[in-house]
Amino acid sequence: MANSPLVETKDLGKRFGDFIALHPLDVLVNPGEFFGVFGPNGAGKSTFIKLLTGQLEPSLGSATVLGMNVAKNPQKVKANVGIVPESESPPSYLTAAEYLDFVCRIRGIDDIDSKVDHWLDWFGIQDKREALCKDLSKGQRQKVMLASAFIHQPRLLFLDEPFVNLDPIYQRKCREFLMQHIEEGGTIFLCSHILEVAERMCTRVAVIDNGKVLAAGTLDELREKSSEDLEDIFIRLVGSSVGDIEAMRGTSEEE
Repeated sequence: MANSPLVETKDLGKRFGDFIALHPLDVLVNPGEFFGVFGPNGAGKSTFIKLLTGQLEPSLGSATVLGMNVAKNPQKVKANVGIVPESESPPSYLTAAEYLDFVCRIRGIDDIDSKVDHWLDWFGIQDKREALCKDLSKGQRQKVMLASAFIHQPRLLFLDEPFVNLDPIYQRKCREFLMQHIEEGGTIFLCSHILEVAERMCTRVAVIDNGKVLAAGTLDELREKSSEDLEDIFIRLVGSSVGDIEAMRGTSEEE
């Protein structure tokens, strides 16, 4: 059981009306992996992560997370993972400290005050603890969202463009934290359009476009030629325009 996949999808799909946005999605993520899903904007990455975390119900196929069928146990899945959604902010009517306190209470965490203080300090926003979230900068709100995902030390993290709006110092600090999480036995499922993230951090990747997994594996497994880098692989698989590739080539520090 310890070596069972933490994430497994079989023929997973999502239909919006008569339009099938995602299908088929077949991936397997094992314990201790840093698994990255990469594709151009609009490829379906955010919808994919919402299906895996119980935020959307699948129209086709199945998704299993931590041994649980996500469609049948969405609340239990959410309770046992950490989630950083794309472009989502903490509630505007709460302060940063109140929101993290609320997250701790919902998750049944002990020693709440020290946990909240630790993550406010870690992200350098202790001086903003009493500021309403609506008055925080985009970067500060992103730090609060990341803190809310990390605060209960989940075994499995789902991250959708986690470095957006962070300055280079905290992008690096978060990368180091995530790599430590992997070294300590954690698992990460990350969605991004920044190819450089995969080359730096991911043990395996999946390339998706138009709602389909085009290929999945290590970079070595995806290469047709030994000289290929991820950009070459991406162009071969997706056939993106020059503009798309230029956007995805940028490092996370440039987001």
